[in-house]
Amino acid sequence: MRRILLPLILLATSSAAEGQDGFVNDFASKWEARATKTQAAQPKWAVPMFSPFPVLAQVFRSDFTRQRTSAGETDWHFGAGKGFNLIPFANTQIDILVPGWVMHGGNGQQDGFGDMTLLGKYRFLSKTEKQGNYILSGALAWTIPTGSYKNGSASSVLHPSVIGGKGFGKLALFSSLGGGLPTSHSATSGRTVQWNSVAQYKIGKYFSPELEINTTRYFGGTRDGKTQTFLSPSIIVGKLPIRRVEGSRLGITVGAGFQTAVTNFHTYNNAFSTSVRFVF
Repeated sequence: MRRILLPLILLATSSAAEGQDGFVNDFASKWEARATKTQAAQPKWAVPMFSPFPVLAQVFRSDFTRQRTSAGETDWHFGAGKGFNLIPFANTQIDILVPGWVMHGGNGQQDGFGDMTLLGKYRFLSKTEKQGNYILSGALAWTIPTGSYKNGSASSVLHPSVIGGKGFGKLALFSSLGGGLPTSHSATSGRTVQWNSVAQYKIGKYFSPELEINTTRYFGGTRDGKTQTFLSPSIIVGKLPIRRVEGSRLGITVGAGFQTAVTNFHTYNNAFSTSVRFVF
């Protein structure tokens, strides 16, 4: 009996393992094919350094930012609240942005983790460079107050936005208009309107220099009526392939940018940021 049962058990175990591997491989293949098909219907613009972007992307992103405050202190943001950008369905992007680590430069604040953010984006319209070179998307983000030692929002914040752009040959112009709507403590934190504009130019296959204008207007709270604007020149390099295999999506994109405050009111003087993005 043992001679009969043992081969049957081994065969069943092997079949189950093969079935599980087959399911995982099939799921991954379908996901990759869906993401590739979705991205093939939009312009191939680079994801900017600081601004929201209208294209759909599938990457894991981590940024590292050095901020110079108005008090002359230096703060570091490791991770900078970035994370996974995923394309689970056609025309749809879901972001899981994990808390970054904030390290203060001796201004009395304690170091700690920032907030977590979940974001959903839907692409309403898009045409490739050969078909019209434009795109329009809408997004809704939810910031969860996970920050420790006041290294984040005092309450949950909803961020609705609309993002669109038009390309002219190698030049792409895109902009986003959105707001920050806290679910509580609005008397202190107030509400915001954010307007970001990007001019991006493609040089060769991999280089995309850009200039961003990042503006925030405050309504209510302790900053009521104030506006801050940053000029942000940057450069994005990629996607550099990791595997030179036909059809492979794996690659890496890097970027660097510098923000400078150009308004009298600003929450920090300037910031230098680097970005690493693993495309899959």
